[in-house]
Amino acid sequence: MENPLLAAIRFNADGLVPCIAQQHDTGEVLMLAWMNRDAVAETLATGRVCYWSRSRGALWRKGESSGQMQALHELRLDCDGDTLLALVHQQGVACHTGRRNCFFQAVRDGALTEIAAPLIAPEQLYGSTTSPAGYSRPGPA
Repeated sequence: MENPLLAAIRFNADGLVPCIAQQHDTGEVLMLAWMNRDAVAETLATGRVCYWSRSRGALWRKGESSGQMQALHELRLDCDGDTLLALVHQQGVACHTGRRNCFFQAVRDGALTEIAAPLIAPEQLYGSTTSPAGYSRPGPA
């Protein structure tokens, strides 16, 4: 029998659904990533958040290369069935730039401003200045 959550999700034409990761106890919004059916099923089965990497074309288990894992507390579906909210316990930083969350830029006084510095050097997370997804990290070196 299919999980009722899986049956209710409205995946897009590419078979994906956006998933917002939020720290379960503080409400901090950590990141947005994509899930396919297999990623949702694995997340529900293991309690470790798994996403679909569009750049790699493969499942991406959060923290598999950086050690910064997300433990699932609850997975919620929005009213339209087309967006997920993962309430997680984030171990370490969530962003590949070494910041706690991916939302570290804000418009302030008409300019895009960095509002949070990295907590850990990306090189310590991945061993290079290129993330596992293959894109360069923004922000200061």
